Amino acid sequence: MYILGLNAYHGDSSACLFEDDRLVFAIEEERLRRVKHWAGFPSLAIKAALAEAGIKITDVDHITISRDPSANFFKKVAFSLKRLSLLSGSVDRLKNYRKIYDIETILASEFGVDKSEIKAEIHWIEHHRAHLASTFYVSPYQEAALLSIDGFGDFTSTMIGYGQGNDIEVFDKVIFPHSLGIFYTAITQFLGFDKYGDEYKVMGLSSYGKPSMMDKMRQLVQLTDDGLFRLNQKYFKHSSEGVTMTWDNGYPHIGPLFSDAMTELLGQPPRAKDEPINDFHKDLAASAQRMAEETIFHILNALYERTNTDNLCIAGGVGQNSVANGKIMLNTPFKNVYLPPAATDAGTAVGSALWFIHNQIRLKREFVMLNANWGQRFSDDHIEKAIESKGLKYEKLTYDDLLEKVAQALVDGAVVGWFHDRSEFGPRALGYRSILVDPRRQDAKDLLNTRIKKREPFRPFAPSILAEFVGEYFEQTAPVPFMEKVYVIKPDKRSVIPAVTHVDGTGRLQTVHKDINPRYYDLIYRFYQKTGVPVVLNTSFNENEPIVNTPEEAIDTFLRTKMDVLVLENYFISRSNQDE
Repeated sequence: MYILGLNAYHGDSSACLFEDDRLVFAIEEERLRRVKHWAGFPSLAIKAALAEAGIKITDVDHITISRDPSANFFKKVAFSLKRLSLLSGSVDRLKNYRKIYDIETILASEFGVDKSEIKAEIHWIEHHRAHLASTFYVSPYQEAALLSIDGFGDFTSTMIGYGQGNDIEVFDKVIFPHSLGIFYTAITQFLGFDKYGDEYKVMGLSSYGKPSMMDKMRQLVQLTDDGLFRLNQKYFKHSSEGVTMTWDNGYPHIGPLFSDAMTELLGQPPRAKDEPINDFHKDLAASAQRMAEETIFHILNALYERTNTDNLCIAGGVGQNSVANGKIMLNTPFKNVYLPPAATDAGTAVGSALWFIHNQIRLKREFVMLNANWGQRFSDDHIEKAIESKGLKYEKLTYDDLLEKVAQALVDGAVVGWFHDRSEFGPRALGYRSILVDPRRQDAKDLLNTRIKKREPFRPFAPSILAEFVGEYFEQTAPVPFMEKVYVIKPDKRSVIPAVTHVDGTGRLQTVHKDINPRYYDLIYRFYQKTGVPVVLNTSFNENEPIVNTPEEAIDTFLRTKMDVLVLENYFISRSNQDE
């Protein structure tokens, strides 16, 4: 039985394929379209998934979609009737719904088959139930408290519940227009970061400021006695004036969310996109981050009281806030916290399929997601042809010789592009499509931002650390396989790894495990043998684009930037050798 899971006509469009309860493949459409956060129909992702399994669209038995237009239907209608000015936006969304409701016609057109040949049964799974399923059903826990929190999906922004075995019980939810994600996005826009998905920039900037505006933040977000929250709608436009949203076949866009009242409350005008960042902007970012954390901990402490379990599973765009995640076990009674590699909307493709597999047809849970590499892989023949097509000189090395040469290159100061196995599913590069640097370098941040990444200087780079050394370098020791938490680096280690130590003494770490990613582990271990430091700087293999997916994309990025070394599986390419 083949189950195709989709996140379609929404940000971070994606597709996955299960054979019974075994995940075969998962990828975001952006990796294939080369457009960040692609929000259309994931046709290329579907084709890649079918190709991985060697099947046709007519072989698929079930298709799950991580949205249910009928969910919260009467609340949607009541909201629209009260706000007739929003009907133009509602018409656009209704067109979107009509497209997704006719999935068989779309697939028949994409794959050149008759509609009658598509035998798959279609299943609509509410957005936040798909989020909950995406984390709980692949977690190592048989019972856990559950939180899904993001901007909004199916008219809901937050859902809490409890999972046990195959069952997920939904306790409560926060209905649109109240949304912590909208609050955070509004502040992101106010700070001059206007692109979809720019919230992580505010999270990075927050470490440079002081949370000096909490009295104002608490006017924007109000915690409620039921363990949830509300927005003061006076300060936001989405509930009164409406907001333009583009979700169809391209880069997603959300119009300005903050109102004139928010500008008046904050006492300064919104930052222009190219305006220098000052102390006010840093303090606003710090205050917004603190408010998000207060709200999340408020929800989680109340949820713990209802569930009395040590285990917590989180998903959703706000749930991807790694600074908040790193503080959960310090501010709530939970002892174990799991997030999947794609806690964002991309992960709802997997979640919708898992909801059907475990909650509806009741297949036994056996799969625990400990790795993120569910995307495309490429043969040596493919890689060799891609290299030779560019006329590059290369060496094909043995495993041991490759590790030795790359580790020594890092010690010698090289910036290394590291391409191995299947691409990651989710927003983080985790040692399959990464750029690596020696973390001891004081100049590494400036080097990468100048030569390759060309991004804001306040954004940190991540430490990948051998799992057994976490307690030696960080104040907390719980595993972080998907770079989903920020921990405090021990004071005596900050000068040892300055390139991955953020201004506030923290690091968004990835714990690397021998049994999960042995090649990456072995490389870091070889670096450790040479330096005594079991850490490398890891950042995504890209240059203001989606993370590279193919060898061709990796080579193009290598050539147009000032990277020193490119490693494609066992193929070693040195820039210095090209001039010989």
